[in-house]
Amino acid sequence: MIAKSVVYTHRAIQNALVIRNYLKFYFSIKEVASFYELIQSFEKVILNFPKLYHKPNRKLNVRRAVMSKQLSIYYRINKEVIEVIAILDNRCDMESKLDTSTI
Repeated sequence: MIAKSVVYTHRAIQNALVIRNYLKFYFSIKEVASFYELIQSFEKVILNFPKLYHKPNRKLNVRRAVMSKQLSIYYRINKEVIEVIAILDNRCDMESKLDTSTI
């Protein structure tokens, strides 16, 4: 099955904006551009290979793509759509904070 599109939840967009603002404030525009390049490369790969990344919890239909030492993207596969649930910073234990009740 090859997905046709990638959609982002409100939460994932908010996560991306927080990370972008952090990078912009503490680092440089170059780091912000690198962040967006990681997301774009994720989209290209995941559209062709939706099951490429593993499920950290077998009970949930959520997969975790570790894009870099600092960045993970949580997503699920819904028929012909890849739904990005969250974009999280790996430098803190965000997996325990990921609200699985809404997944």
